[in-house]
Amino acid sequence: MSVRHFLTLRDLSVAELHDVIDLSIKMKAAHYAGRDEQVMAGKVLAMIFEKASTRTRVSFEAGMAQLGGHAIFLSPNDTQLGRGEPVEDSARVISRMVDVVMIRTFGHDQIVRFAENSKVPVINGLTDDYHPCQLLADIQTFIEHRGSIKGKTVAWVGDGNNVCQSWINAAMLFDFRLNIACPKGYEPSSALLAEAGDRVRLTHSPAEAVKGAHLVTTDVYASMGQEQEEEVRLKHFSDYQVNHGLLSHAADDVIFLHCLPAHRDEEVSAALLEDDAISKVWDEAENRLHVQKALMVFLMRESQ
Repeated sequence: MSVRHFLTLRDLSVAELHDVIDLSIKMKAAHYAGRDEQVMAGKVLAMIFEKASTRTRVSFEAGMAQLGGHAIFLSPNDTQLGRGEPVEDSARVISRMVDVVMIRTFGHDQIVRFAENSKVPVINGLTDDYHPCQLLADIQTFIEHRGSIKGKTVAWVGDGNNVCQSWINAAMLFDFRLNIACPKGYEPSSALLAEAGDRVRLTHSPAEAVKGAHLVTTDVYASMGQEQEEEVRLKHFSDYQVNHGLLSHAADDVIFLHCLPAHRDEEVSAALLEDDAISKVWDEAENRLHVQKALMVFLMRESQ
């Protein structure tokens, strides 16, 4: 059996994605009941960080501990993909010493090259193009609060970034409509939009995007590595804040998600972020822990 990787949502079939989320929900319940199964006993996860992250490190490291395994944190000072040692060589060496690898880096090509030379499953913890683990947590959160997302309407308001592009993949796989509102010049990949067809609609009007939406989500205006653009971006995105007024155009039972960290009163109003009736961001953040546990178990089982 060949090694299975998770570099984008599309590396798994629709049925497999649902299997991972179902397993995550069961693992979450087991954790709260004090019944975590030590299915990763003796297993080691290598976490390679070229980009720092609170949630990604804590969720993967805590997840391995809860399942009886161990995690090794490799900072940018410990390993530099493609600088000094070729990515291919790093993959050949590291994958002979651990059981699964998570990489959080910049260029998506880096993680693709690593996976092509790895003997163990590789998980995308984030690249400049995609953030698939976040989407697994997001879909799980919607299912827990509102049921199946199939046939629903989701609105993305903000930059057409890596999370937005993973939402496009999700729309094609989970069969929902995605409306994207972003300023001109900040659109997601044109090739990806073309592939999605009428599953995804692009607009420059936040109110138009959220009309009738069952889920509205956003992200910071300037992501890691774009700090020098922050002042310009704040001007371009000044009309794109998600708040209670904007959500008055959405469905009555709309929920709000944010991958975090959030800049209160920039991309989202503080009042909305803290409105537990609508905002499910804390459940969403926690679900990164459980869905990544399920993902690691799935990939290792399928790669045996």
